[in-house]
Amino acid sequence: MNYEIPGIFRLESGKTLSHVRIEYEMYGKMNADKSNVILVCHALTGDAHAAGFHAGDKKPGWWNIVIGPNKAFDTERYCIVCSNIIGGCKGSTGPSSINPETGKPYGISFPVLTIVDMVNAQKKLVEHLGIKQLFAVTGGSMGGMQVLQWTVSYPEMVKKSNCNRNNCVHNPSANRIWSNW
Repeated sequence: MNYEIPGIFRLESGKTLSHVRIEYEMYGKMNADKSNVILVCHALTGDAHAAGFHAGDKKPGWWNIVIGPNKAFDTERYCIVCSNIIGGCKGSTGPSSINPETGKPYGISFPVLTIVDMVNAQKKLVEHLGIKQLFAVTGGSMGGMQVLQWTVSYPEMVKKSNCNRNNCVHNPSANRIWSNW
């Protein structure tokens, strides 16, 4: 599934993107008041395909071991949403996307993104889905950084958070790597 953010999407840097597309997958069903939704944030090398098989897949989604009926993220109780980050290469707007101003792929002209930008785009998707408060936000590695950002930027929208396999402090070289990613 995908969603296009209407209008202009302003980045933390002040630069803007238009026609921003977010690729996402859902597992399970939302309850009537949409209070059972868990947002899964993926790591740097992940994508929206967190569980199950697509036609032609040789292996399941990257977190298949914990998403599904009677698993840790039980799809009989919860609706799991996983979106591909903006800047990613699996369907969401990124460097391989067509720049609407030039008609050519962005390539190296694609703006530098931050975790804040990724979370702000996810928030647009969550609002589009009509969700007022997420039951939980979870993720590991860079996904865990997104979880932390959700709790800082939108605490009223996060009932519970779970970040794993991520850091709580960056050293100067890590800050330089992430700021240039």
